[in-house]
Amino acid sequence: MLSTVRAFILALFLALIAFAGGLYLGGHPERLPSGLRAIFVGEDRALRAEIEAAINAFFFEKVDPASLEEGSLRGTVAALGDPFSNYFSPEDARGLRDSLSGNFDGIGVAIDAGKQGLEVLVVYEDTPAEGVDIQVGDLITEVDGESIAGEPPEVATAKIKGPAGTPVELTLVDPKTGRERTVRPKRANIEVPVVETSVEEVEGRKIGVIQLITFSEGVHADVAKAVKKLTRLHVDGLVLDMRGNGGGLLTEAVLVASVFIEEGEIVATRGRTSPERVYEALGTAVDTDTEMVVLVDGGTASSSEIVAGALRDSGRAEAIVGETTFGKGVFQEIIPLSNGGTVNLTVGSYFLPQGDNLADAGIEPEVKAVDDPRTEPDEALPRALDQLTSNLP
Repeated sequence: MLSTVRAFILALFLALIAFAGGLYLGGHPERLPSGLRAIFVGEDRALRAEIEAAINAFFFEKVDPASLEEGSLRGTVAALGDPFSNYFSPEDARGLRDSLSGNFDGIGVAIDAGKQGLEVLVVYEDTPAEGVDIQVGDLITEVDGESIAGEPPEVATAKIKGPAGTPVELTLVDPKTGRERTVRPKRANIEVPVVETSVEEVEGRKIGVIQLITFSEGVHADVAKAVKKLTRLHVDGLVLDMRGNGGGLLTEAVLVASVFIEEGEIVATRGRTSPERVYEALGTAVDTDTEMVVLVDGGTASSSEIVAGALRDSGRAEAIVGETTFGKGVFQEIIPLSNGGTVNLTVGSYFLPQGDNLADAGIEPEVKAVDDPRTEPDEALPRALDQLTSNLP
């Protein structure tokens, strides 16, 4: 009986050792002999382990394993060759979620994507950016010492955002002189209104201007309030200004378009793994009669293009004024990951009511108008106002 118990204990002990060894070698396949590695470990994972082992053994500088893992995850998504599909680390993912909620910690600038980095379009008052003298037109080329050239704006801006009170180092280039400088603003909670209104008077007619900055969660309600406010002021026409608006939530695009369009198609989507879906106006229009034009530029993208296209195709907008829009004819889905990060994957294309897909083409304005953000007067808005007033009854 005793020998049987000893045999059982010994077998259990050996099993535990084998189990622990399996766990260790499963997480460190590079320690297995090449023959066993090929048998017990997937070929791709074994090859990755070989590369990591070679880096740890021979690379001329010490490598942080966490940074190596982050780079590997980013590289996997980057291999798709799609500029709009990206991996976001847990920290970057928080910044992305905050920006889509309309409340975030950052430095207080509006930006546009450029080849060298991010171009500053607006510096908001009483923000960290103003405090360190960031200027309109400056190019942000590095964040915390790392180049952001060629990165999608969603990724680059997520790196600038972060917990309030923490510093971020930015490398700026003056495009006029080429002079480079470094600033270290401290992030703060930024409360920038995503919808602003004003009233312009042209030839005795009152024109309401609605500036829409982004399509964050709930922005449709702010647009509806803005329209109601301007209606109470008895404006004769409306300008919907979406210059520099890089988009946001698809659902908000449909809701914003529905503020002006009572019925009919807003946009249709198609994906490889999902059937075609047609989004119709929701029947909640606030104003379907006031004459309006839409003001756009090269920074008008994604959800902004959906709204502009729907207003054009439905005949609700009298004209599109400005510059050719960005031309982003695809949409993404944010997929949460187990490490707290996310992967933002392009999952389909969208099509405007008349069937146009804007990928690489954008919306061509009927009336050309270009503004130089480095100069004080707005050269494009007057063209939109003139176009609108010239067609008023």
